[in-house]
Amino acid sequence: FLYRYLSPLEALGIELRTVIPNLQPLPLETAKALALLGKHHLRPNAFIAVHAGASFEGRRWQPERFAAVIVEIAGETGLDVVLVGGPDEREIAERIVARTAPSVVNLVGDLSLESLLAVLKQARLFLGNESGPMHMAAATGTPVVGLFGLTEPSRWGPVGVPSISLQPPMPCACMAENLCRAPDPSKACCVWGLEVKPVVDAVREVLSRTEMKLEHAI
Repeated sequence: FLYRYLSPLEALGIELRTVIPNLQPLPLETAKALALLGKHHLRPNAFIAVHAGASFEGRRWQPERFAAVIVEIAGETGLDVVLVGGPDEREIAERIVARTAPSVVNLVGDLSLESLLAVLKQARLFLGNESGPMHMAAATGTPVVGLFGLTEPSRWGPVGVPSISLQPPMPCACMAENLCRAPDPSKACCVWGLEVKPVVDAVREVLSRTEMKLEHAI
């Protein structure tokens, strides 16, 4: 859909100098983010940012499954984990924290949009549901593992960064008939059909795929 919206500019003869979204935090916000990370003993490029929220319940992968991925990946890689999200997503974050190690840093509800962008820029990887923060992370250049339900990742997935977009096999057996309103992607709970192992494998793959790039940056 990005190219669909850019095509009228091409039709008008306007040169497209940049076709990949690019959002970079202001220097002041970067300084604030680095100070905040330091307060929690977090190093840049050494943590995974996790966003378990979304605008509709059906787009939110189960917190318990996020927790299972966090425990496995953190134990395997030694990477820290930072939970991000809005004030209305605190209860989701608390459910994850209750099932993970104390080292998980919960910043849900504590960041402005500008500060969130700066924190996402410093992350080694973003893991989360289809959401605004997912696209913000990609726009800063941070690799992404995105979790999708009925929405088609090829049309709405992150662009411009190493990424994997996961979606359960379609059509899926309805897991929440009282909530699902297919074929409306914003009213379907298909993302709940994603199992933990494919997500863990996707995180491993993106981390491996970007390891060389990280070493060169250091």
